[in-house]
Amino acid sequence: MKAAYTEAFGPADAIRFGELPPPVGGPTDVLVDVLATTVNPVDTFIRSGAWRTPVTFPFVVGRDVVGTVSATGAGVAGFAVGDRVWCNSLGHGGRQGAAAERVVVPVDRLYHLPDRVSPTDAAAVLHPAATAYLALFTRGALRTGETVLVVGAGGNVGSAAVVLAAEAGARVMATARSGDEEHCRGLGAAGFADYRDPGLAGRCRDFAPHGFDLIVDAAGWNDLDTAVDLLAFRGRVVVLAGLRSRPVLPVGPLYLKDGSVTGFVISRATSAELAEAARTLNRLLARGRLRSRAVEEAPLSAAAEVHARLEGGHLHGRRVVLRPDLDA
Repeated sequence: MKAAYTEAFGPADAIRFGELPPPVGGPTDVLVDVLATTVNPVDTFIRSGAWRTPVTFPFVVGRDVVGTVSATGAGVAGFAVGDRVWCNSLGHGGRQGAAAERVVVPVDRLYHLPDRVSPTDAAAVLHPAATAYLALFTRGALRTGETVLVVGAGGNVGSAAVVLAAEAGARVMATARSGDEEHCRGLGAAGFADYRDPGLAGRCRDFAPHGFDLIVDAAGWNDLDTAVDLLAFRGRVVVLAGLRSRPVLPVGPLYLKDGSVTGFVISRATSAELAEAARTLNRLLARGRLRSRAVEEAPLSAAAEVHARLEGGHLHGRRVVLRPDLDA
């Protein structure tokens, strides 16, 4: 089968595209013919070795897959040949990745794709939306009626966080580039501020005079001094980006507010947590509420190029979906 893979950790141009032996599943695995996959920042961390996880070389890159079931193990229930399915947790933890014509998915990490949702549309949002869900609800303990600040709301994870928080009945303020205001408000943000505005903190205080119950930083700025200052009593900050950032934590103000700062990475999520997120994602996908703002399609053979573009900062708010059929 054709696949995008590496023989060792390295830069984007270490990715090769060529033939690999087809995968073989076990009794609780499902073989999936790939219709679409994509490239996430975490994929570049794993490929480069910046974030270490068990990897067997040759290593197929990629995390997200949308496809159709081609075979099931003897111990698999709930899936049949021909079912349209998705997974967003391949390519780490000892699992081979999604950038191939066929992949093996453990049954506890596989979900049905709702009817009438295109593989391209789904692949573009699965990873960012699941990240946003788990940051908001699993780690951030968001409750209906709370006030949320989403930092970096113009990006993929931030945009999904605005949708998910608004859908849950939270009052949402978004910060992003000035040109992203219409986009963020269309997702459900009740307030907006340009992150470059020198009066940003004041605008946030005007929106939430008693402070924010939850602040989710999807941009990796991790300005904890300002974030803690903006927190409500028992407010929470969730940081989920900024691999190399080293901010100062204002411990005194944080503990006097009985607040918390929590780190979150989706790669540590359990299969049960991912399945919980998948139920909400499927419901919103079926309603058309989860969509990437800009999607580009490319052949699977373009994986190295897309990795390089992502690392170069050339994909703000844009998702590239890789399709094996475009290599035919």
